[in-house]
Amino acid sequence: MGLETGGVRRGLAGFFLSGVLVSLLGAILPAWEYHRTTTYELVAYHFFGFTIGILAATRYSYLLIKHKGLRITLFSAALAAFLGMLGLAAAGPPQQWWWRVAALAVIGAAAGTLHAGIFHLIMPAYEQNPAAIVNLAGIFFGLGCLSTALLVAGAFYIYTMASIVIMLALIPGFHAIGYWRSRFVDQPLLPKRTMHQAMEDFSRPAAILFALLLFFQFGNEWALAGWLPLFLIQRLGISPETSVWMLAFYWVALLLGRVAAQAILPRVSHTKLLFSSMMSAWFGCTLLWLTNNLFGATVGILMTGAGFATIYPLVVERLGNRFPYYHPGFFNGIFSLAVVGALLAPGTLGFLANEFGVGIVMALPLLGTAAVFVILGLLWLETKLSGMAGVSEKAGS
Repeated sequence: MGLETGGVRRGLAGFFLSGVLVSLLGAILPAWEYHRTTTYELVAYHFFGFTIGILAATRYSYLLIKHKGLRITLFSAALAAFLGMLGLAAAGPPQQWWWRVAALAVIGAAAGTLHAGIFHLIMPAYEQNPAAIVNLAGIFFGLGCLSTALLVAGAFYIYTMASIVIMLALIPGFHAIGYWRSRFVDQPLLPKRTMHQAMEDFSRPAAILFALLLFFQFGNEWALAGWLPLFLIQRLGISPETSVWMLAFYWVALLLGRVAAQAILPRVSHTKLLFSSMMSAWFGCTLLWLTNNLFGATVGILMTGAGFATIYPLVVERLGNRFPYYHPGFFNGIFSLAVVGALLAPGTLGFLANEFGVGIVMALPLLGTAAVFVILGLLWLETKLSGMAGVSEKAGS
């Protein structure tokens, strides 16, 4: 599978750092006592700051890899993450909120640059086996997310939040040292698609359906991970510390689901596994939306995490089969628009929660999961119809 190369191994290990950066905000919001606010749009600004950083990185990360190589790109990303997290530690309450948003934008830019670099590193292995490699990357990513939640929850009443963020900042700091000392064999850069090629996607029903699938699924996972602690505090009345432990349990469910999927992917039908995962995620979201006790929330988190664990890797596999130019982590026409929209989901939820209450935080992932299920059915129908049309054309000729 290409794992024999050191670059691929280092690329997969980079997803651990990615998980730390991406999951940071969801874990520390309760520690900043944002669950006490009734102005959820303030929470939205924090998510938008991080997202803007990621999107800004897509503008320069390609050029950075092209002109400076993977070593400098990855070192720069890890160093920026280290400095951004130090800034975030200094900007915690009672400092003005816009300092935290600015620090999160720096961390988001670091995450976006990191993603571009590590996806280039794993490209040879990804092209051989997309589902397995994305699943492996998800395992390392989940370990990073879990580490963040465990550290915040375990040190909640022992250290100040500034001290906890500084301890977390050591992770990108050590990565920066490791990247500086490493030597990478630079992979060929993927050619950028022209505007005309990108616009062609909008005339293909399958491309539109896959883009919608990415939009809803990625948005579901991103929104749930960011808002779960605040939702549980408001809905169940649990302590902020317990809510972060529940977030850690969500990451455990995702992690165990991906480890199990890695073992069974070669032995089961990917279509059946995809639909069963969808059903698990849908029932889990429903239970989370309706529950009023900790046991129901625990079961809902387990089902949702286990369901989400395999959906994205299997969707990426199908995308790679139908659209060979698609590579996760890079902008690919219509699929990039879907990912951008999904990245904006947590921030958008802040404005909706401000208007309709925090319950909307779980209602929307529930509807989004149902939408994914419907889109999968439409994709199956589109595949059948395309196959029938191909057979008819061959018969006619």
